[in-house]
Amino acid sequence: MGGEIGQIGKPIADTTVLVTGGSRGIGAAIAERFASVGMKVVIHYQQSHEAANEVARDCLEYGAKVMTVCADLRSKEQIERMKEKLETFDMLPDILVNNAGISHYGLLADVTEEEWDNVMSVNLKGTFLCTQAFMPHMISQRYGRIINISSVWGISGASCEVLYSATKGGINAFTKALAKELAPSGVSVNAVAPGAVETSMLDHLAEDELQMLSDEIPAGRLAKPDEISSLVYFLALPDSGYITGQVISPNGGWVT
Repeated sequence: MGGEIGQIGKPIADTTVLVTGGSRGIGAAIAERFASVGMKVVIHYQQSHEAANEVARDCLEYGAKVMTVCADLRSKEQIERMKEKLETFDMLPDILVNNAGISHYGLLADVTEEEWDNVMSVNLKGTFLCTQAFMPHMISQRYGRIINISSVWGISGASCEVLYSATKGGINAFTKALAKELAPSGVSVNAVAPGAVETSMLDHLAEDELQMLSDEIPAGRLAKPDEISSLVYFLALPDSGYITGQVISPNGGWVT
């Protein structure tokens, strides 16, 4: 990533990334990827305290400065408290990875209003509130990276995942629109929309269903979390500043 970040000349060791939902899966892989270059890493979680600490321990092995923070991303008040804590420790993010999200599987006819509101609040509202809270710091220094973790279903849609697909489609539109707002301030905004990835989000599928899923993918397998984190890292590079407003889908050729 080089010795310094962007136009502000900030050393790598003084550059901070905040990964929401960083206690497992793709989020954990992203946190470790940034820690591996010596960046300061903030791992957000809501309930998985011990899992977040385990990821933090893995990050510390790289010699990175690491902090874990707990917040319900449906709450603006809790996000503001998280921001105040990071500001106190001089760890406001230069790079924000909006990764936190929950899935929902089932027919739209069976979705309750409460389920709709909850998934929308975590996946879409949480991305909005975190971005709104942390982008002023990036704008003030005229440098920043916002990377939203979407899904291939936000591009193509999925039967029995209408609610989840709707949230990810919203994130894609949010990404494209915000990129136009923030480009004059030196802040890029992109989305990574993975296909099927080997994480606990697929735990509801039986072994034979996972095999059928793999067989549908031209690459013949599911993605590894590290393959997604590598793309996120690339988009965070200073040299990637001209890439903005893009929805990039690493999906093994599943959806083109």
